[in-house]
Amino acid sequence: MKQRVIFGVVGAAAVLLALFVLPPLVLELALTFLACVAVFELIGSTRLVRDRVMILLAIGHAALYGLTLTTWANSFESVARVQDLLMICFILLLFLRLLMKHETDRFTDLSGAAFAGICLTYLFLSLVRIFRMPNGPWLVLLPLVAAWGSDTCALFSGMLFGRHKLAPVVSPKKTVEGAVGGVIGATVLMLVVVLLYNKFTPIDIPIWAAILLGAVGAVIGQMGDLTFSVIKRQTGIKDYGNIFPGHGGVLDRFDSVVFVAPVVELILWLVA
Repeated sequence: MKQRVIFGVVGAAAVLLALFVLPPLVLELALTFLACVAVFELIGSTRLVRDRVMILLAIGHAALYGLTLTTWANSFESVARVQDLLMICFILLLFLRLLMKHETDRFTDLSGAAFAGICLTYLFLSLVRIFRMPNGPWLVLLPLVAAWGSDTCALFSGMLFGRHKLAPVVSPKKTVEGAVGGVIGATVLMLVVVLLYNKFTPIDIPIWAAILLGAVGAVIGQMGDLTFSVIKRQTGIKDYGNIFPGHGGVLDRFDSVVFVAPVVELILWLVA
């Protein structure tokens, strides 16, 4: 627990430094790196994809896609066209690899690599897309508030009031009462954060949008948490990795954020 707390404090300080002090490219590259690690954890650590070349292709696509979202990509006239080209090349290379190794590789290897390289990457790097919005350094904290606020409130609500198991096979410690407490707590926390934003920053988010961000974000975040727990149980691993001391891998820490970030991005576009 001591290790988790120390790393949490140091990590929070590093995030604030990257958001408000260092050049934007630092955070963008850091998130791209974490996305690449998440891709490896999903298909490499779990051995869902056994072909190393396919794993490297998925990681390579994640890295290149992340670079197209950074401030460096401003030099391109049409980033979307570059992203389309990268995805097409990635898919063609996966099929080429399957043709070359058809005696040992299976279509499930290709499917897993494609999902991780395209879908997981797109979901995770919603954080960069939010960061690139006007007032992005403030807005990018919102999916973290929804996801981690829900996790924290669900933990304490479950400890105090938990009686009925939410998903006994997937996550034996989670309770219905904890899940409800997580939604309520995240919604209240989001309201407080948005009210502070509206008062002390140039941001102006409607109250109804704050409630939506908190409630929907909490529900989606819990779904993400359980989904990645299912994958761990089905593949027989305890943690996705150990990149974060005391917290496990990227997907152990960002499992709920991966689902919440694109939902927050969508809501922010709707209220912009």
